[in-house]
Amino acid sequence: MADKKSKRETELEQHLGELTADLQRVQADFINYRSRMEEDKQRAMVAGKAGAILKLLPVIDNIERAVDYMPEELADNQWAKGVSSLGKNLDKSLADMGVTRIAAVGQPFDPNLHEAISAEGEGDHEIVSEELRAGYMLDGQIIRHSMVKVVRQDLPEEEPEAAQQIINDTKIEDQADEIKGED
Repeated sequence: MADKKSKRETELEQHLGELTADLQRVQADFINYRSRMEEDKQRAMVAGKAGAILKLLPVIDNIERAVDYMPEELADNQWAKGVSSLGKNLDKSLADMGVTRIAAVGQPFDPNLHEAISAEGEGDHEIVSEELRAGYMLDGQIIRHSMVKVVRQDLPEEEPEAAQQIINDTKIEDQADEIKGED
């Protein structure tokens, strides 16, 4: 009888061990599922946010063009000031949403950030000479590349530090402009 009971207990313990292992696998699968769903939810939110911002960028581009080409005689016009203020408010709203403008003019050409539509000159270094359309990043991810013109040039042999200082100064100025909300 003791053999039957111990055999039965052994079978029950083995069955209990199998059920416990199955439960642990199900729990682990559920935790993984929950993590995947949370990641998918975050990706969907970022994609939706990026999609909405991409639809607004052409409007922002047009406002910037209107402000850039405003005749001097309209500089004191209240309506013109309102349009300019609207552009600044949109820039601030984008910044609040995690959108930053990609620095372009005076920066070394970076194909990860910039889309070159023309390149002029001869040389080893490519520098962005003109920004035709602003590029933007959302939380560190590029949502639109800057459309730029590039100039190829050689940096002077004796003054590479001076050229690098000019590039660094331009970056600092661009960052200061972004903080102020200017272009």
